[in-house]
Amino acid sequence: GAAVERARLNDPDLAGLRARGLRLTDVEIARGNLANSAAPELALRRVAVTGARLTGAQWSAGRIEDVAFRDCRIDLATFAGTTFERVAFEGCLLAQADFRDALLRSVRFERCDLTEADLAGVRVDRCELRGCTLDGLGGVERLRGAAMPWADIVGHAALLAEALGIR
Repeated sequence: GAAVERARLNDPDLAGLRARGLRLTDVEIARGNLANSAAPELALRRVAVTGARLTGAQWSAGRIEDVAFRDCRIDLATFAGTTFERVAFEGCLLAQADFRDALLRSVRFERCDLTEADLAGVRVDRCELRGCTLDGLGGVERLRGAAMPWADIVGHAALLAEALGIR
């Protein structure tokens, strides 16, 4: 139940942190290590995370609003059951990230690697993907309603066709 408000964290080493119900509001995190942190029921509001390592983070059943992740390594992370609203992922490595049963509302993925990420049970509302790698993406059919540039749609035609059962 810890809370951090109106702060700037430069190069924090929070690897392995355990904090149920952690709340960050109006916080900027520059670089740093949050790998293998476990923060169930996490609440992020008006947060910017740039250049941080979140490999293996377990941030499930939380709420992430008005947040930007830029150039972060978020591979093998778990966001199962989390609500994302007005969130941007830019230039992030999200390989094998687990978004199962998450709600993605007004979320933008730009130049992200979502290789083998899991979208099973995800609900999408007003989401956008631009220039992303989607190889082996699980639950690709859950992207129904998402926006993508035409060039990206053509580039991912085989993946999208397979999800629809088109051969």
